[in-house]
Amino acid sequence: MNECCLCGTSVAMRTLYRTRYGIPGSICDDYMVTLCCPYCSLCQIKRDINRRRAMRTF
Repeated sequence: MNECCLCGTSVAMRTLYRTRYGIPGSICDDYMVTLCCPYCSLCQIKRDINRRRAMRTF
């Protein structure tokens, strides 16, 4: 990913998911979202997974 993943597992998971599915952003964005509202971050990933499953692209 060419990005530092020393910020914790939640940031690393979010960054990996974002890069795997071509979602725009940066590790800095991932860190700030996870830092400010970790529950919102997880809910956002879960909603995206559910949407991709419904579209059969996951």
